[in-house]
Order: sequence, then structure tokens, then C-alpha cells
Amino acid sequence: MAALAVTQVPVNGGLPDLEGAAVAAAALGDTAPCGPGRFLVMVNGDASPHTATVVTPGTVSGLAVPDATLVVAAGETGVLPLAPLFRGTSGRAAITYDAVTSVTVAVLELGQ
Repeated sequence: MAALAVTQVPVNGGLPDLEGAAVAAAALGDTAPCGPGRFLVMVNGDASPHTATVVTPGTVSGLAVPDATLVVAAGETGVLPLAPLFRGTSGRAAITYDAVTSVTVAVLELGQ
């Protein structure tokens, strides 16, 4: 799994360089830091829809919490908050993809 870096997004104006921040989704999956104000962005440049799955390792009242999925239509961009709920034993969220053809991803964080 590849470790995705965080790109800061200023909240007082300005736009993030999403094209510069986005990298090819790794065939074996990626990991990402999670927490308040952090988001996974998936850009699907393929002709088919693609799904990213973020593992939810914890439980609530002894019950497993379902993994989160982000389905992105062909040619579209999707965003999924990376809540602390997704933090695994490594301290990062584990992300897998149904396919990675023409799929790029980035982790954005709302800054100061």
C-alpha cells in the first residue's frame, strides 16, 4: 500500500492544486491520515464507474461498523471525509479500489 500525503486547503481563500496533489491510485490500495477536516478525493478518468472502500476497523457497542464506500461515476470526482473512525492500528486509514485504471486520488485537509 502506498502512503498518501496531505495537501492543505486554505480556508481563507485560494484553491488547492488538486491536479498536482492527485496521484495514481495504487493497485494494492493506499493509506491516508485521517481526522477532522481531512478528505479523500477520487478522480475517475475512466469510462466506467469505480469504487473506493475505506476500512472501518472499530466497533460500536460490540458491533462491527460497515466499511465506507465511495462510488464515483465515469468522468466524475468524489469526496469522502476521512473520519477518525477509519484509523487503523497504523494510525492511518486503509483504502482499496475495485480498479485503478485512470483513477487518481488525493487527501485534502482544511487548513487555517
